[in-house]
Amino acid sequence: MDADSRQADILKLLDHQDRVEVEDLASRFAVSLQTVRADLRDLSTRNALSRVHGGAVRTSSAANRIYANRRKQNAGGKRAMAALAADLIPDNCSLTLNIGTSTEQVARALSGHRGLTVLSNNINIINMMMGGQTKELILVGGTVRQSDGAIVGEDAVEFISRYKVDFAIIGASALDADGAIMDHDAREVSVARAILKNARTKVLICDGSKFQRSAPVRICAVSDLDVIITDQPVPDEFAQAAELAETRILTAGANESSENE
Repeated sequence: MDADSRQADILKLLDHQDRVEVEDLASRFAVSLQTVRADLRDLSTRNALSRVHGGAVRTSSAANRIYANRRKQNAGGKRAMAALAADLIPDNCSLTLNIGTSTEQVARALSGHRGLTVLSNNINIINMMMGGQTKELILVGGTVRQSDGAIVGEDAVEFISRYKVDFAIIGASALDADGAIMDHDAREVSVARAILKNARTKVLICDGSKFQRSAPVRICAVSDLDVIITDQPVPDEFAQAAELAETRILTAGANESSENE
């Protein structure tokens, strides 16, 4: 593989994860550490990424463009899923929404609800719900990830742990047929776990494309959720795991929502 091909693949990896490591790249491409460092140096010179100790991260501008593009992907499906999620949420209750383009659509779908107390580690959600009929908006404290407005880290986990809400609505980057719910960033996963732990009803909103993706960090299992909202029929193995766990699956756009009870 030549340098141009390697560098293109490195940028593709950074489309789906926040960081790449020199040693992992050397193993992946079967080249020396020096060769990988040269690739990263070239990409950094072109402002395609930022070098850090032991590897590289996405530049904020590039990551912001990626997140903006994700908002456009399957926008209709996300709106349909968000409408189902909003139907689950009564007026005058409390909920937590995490980072993600699907959870942002849920925030939009809740614009007509009254008396909500909304806690979020997503700056975008707090901004879009300001001025509405929400009773109270609470922005989680912690480190801001500039690429997408997520607040992550141990401070965010500790902050969320002060609350107990009626509903948690989270997204994820990948779903495994065996029932595993996954994401890329361990810091983000820690926040998602805290959100689930401190909620009475736990809801995942995730479109069907996530079954074709992989991520290394486990958020939870299907058995840890009360409701899963998606836009496509799920794999049989996943449906069986949900049925065994008594986790409901609601499918947006279906003539009849599928529920496992």
